[in-house]
Order: sequence, then C-alpha cells, then structure tokens
Amino acid sequence: MIDRRTLTAGLAAGFLPAAAEAAARWQACADVPWPVQEVYGAAFRGQVVIAGGMAPGAQGLRGGINPQDRIGLYDPKANRWREGPRLPFPRHHPVLAVARDRLYAFGGFRVTDQGGWVAIRDAVAFDGAAWTPAPEMPQVQCETVAVTLGDRIHIASGRAPKGEANRQWTDHGDVATHQVFDARTQRWETAAPCPLARNSATGAAIGGLFYLAGGRRVGGGNSAQLDRYDPRTDRWETLRPMPRPAGGLGGAAAGGKLYVFGGEGGPGVIPDAWVYDPRADAWTALPPMRTPRHGLAGVAVDGRIYAVGGGVKESGGQVSAVCEALIRA
Repeated sequence: MIDRRTLTAGLAAGFLPAAAEAAARWQACADVPWPVQEVYGAAFRGQVVIAGGMAPGAQGLRGGINPQDRIGLYDPKANRWREGPRLPFPRHHPVLAVARDRLYAFGGFRVTDQGGWVAIRDAVAFDGAAWTPAPEMPQVQCETVAVTLGDRIHIASGRAPKGEANRQWTDHGDVATHQVFDARTQRWETAAPCPLARNSATGAAIGGLFYLAGGRRVGGGNSAQLDRYDPRTDRWETLRPMPRPAGGLGGAAAGGKLYVFGGEGGPGVIPDAWVYDPRADAWTALPPMRTPRHGLAGVAVDGRIYAVGGGVKESGGQVSAVCEALIRA
C-alpha cells in the first residue's frame, strides 16, 4: 500500500511509485536465430525487424564478434523469427527507421581488410523484398537515435570522427548533430542540435515529438538526460532525467509513454526498466528485464515492447539471442 509520504517522496524525486505499473511483466519470446548485439530495431508492417549488429565469429573485434549483414523479422502473432534479404555488406550499429512504408538503415561501422571501426554515411532502404541504395547521410553519425515524425526521419546524437582519422575507437567523439531525411523528397536537411552531445542513447516519437534519453559520453560516462524536440519550432527542451544514468540501453514508445530498459549503468550491465509519462514529467519503475543486456534493440508493436538481443557482458562478448516482451498493464 502506498501512503501519502511515499507518494510525496516519489513525486519530489521525479518518479512515481511502481504500484501503477506493478502488473506489467516481461515474457520470454522466441530467441533470435543467431546471437547479436550492437543492433537496432524498428516496427515494419506489424513485425519487429533488426539488421546488422555484431555476432560471434573467428577473427572478430572485441570479444571475438564480427559485423553482420543479416536481417531478422519477428512475427509477434506466430512468435516466430525468419531471416530476410541480407544487407549489401556487414555493418554494426546501423540505425533503423520506417517512413512511407519503407525501412531505412543509416550509418554504422564497417570493417576494412585492415580492421578497425570505420564510420560510414551509407544509407539503404528495404521495401519488403530487397535492399536498395538511398541518399547517403551528409555527415557521419553513428551510435545514434532515429525516430520518424510524419514523412521525415530525425537522427540526433551519436559519434563521428574527430578529424581525418576514421578507424579506431579513439578516432571518434560525441556529437550533438541532428540530421533529417525527408522520405518523400529523398533529401537531407539539418535541424537544431540536441542539447547534449552523447552516443548510445535511445528514444522514440510520442505525439509528434522526439524524445531522446540516456546515452554515454566518451570522456564523461553515462548520462540520465532526457530531451524533447518539437519539429514545429525546431527547438529542444530538457525534461526530468532518468532515475539512473545508462548507455547502450533500449527504448520504445507505447500508449503515449516512453519505455527504456537495460544498458550499461556502471558497474556492469543492468536489468532496470522505466517508463516516462510526458503529461506528468515523471518516471515509474517497471519490473526488471529477465536478462540484463546492453546494445539491444527496443521495438514496440501492437502495444507490446520488445527487447531483442544484446550483450550480457560489458563491451563485447557473451552475445545474447534473447527476445523478451514487456506486457503492459
């Protein structure tokens, strides 16, 4: 039972007691056919879609993991995964978004014959049958967040090369860049940069607005910052921060609320899950994920939130094929 003192303390701290969300629960779903982390997802024609990422293999990067060209499509009604047409070449961290009934994959990193993490501006589109080239991103922007507002895909925050070098992790730095792709005209524009340069954040569109949460900074650790962008005014505002800083977390929106979960929270990978209500500017704790993960995809389909793949251990290694659904109360 929640008494008045508990309620008042929770409101003052910026989050609500969990009783209202206590009935929510995580449910195991069919595993992805292959383990994958550093992967993004999107809802496309009633399915959960993931593309690229990292999976175990010989001669891999950190922890023996390699960039992927595989695409997975999950049917929630059948609780079944299938593999779709592969990307033109392997990449990890390509961000996904859907506009005008096409799925787009932007940026990410590829590995050359010499190895390393080469940030790319590549863009491709999927029509349900095949991938085709799309207009490249004007600026390199990886480990970013993409949401769709109308016919336009907004991509904000991330990492990019700091200078001429573009091969090692240390060659890249955080950016507040905000690029916009108009899927109707197939043209790129720029918009107001986000308030805090960071990478590995998450976000979603709610009510025609872009919510950007969490992330990490190369030199400053994880962030709990929550920002909101209004395309009508081309302005950002900073809202109530997350209860706990996290980078490499997943997120999605359902029922007019923002759900965030997992990530690296220091120390280790965390199972935490939270929901943010824009009307109250407040966070509520949710039941923790069954399997703590970072570098996972978060996708909402028909009111359910799916947490797909991810790494069970900090950085690379112990890659997971787990798929869980948050069943909302």
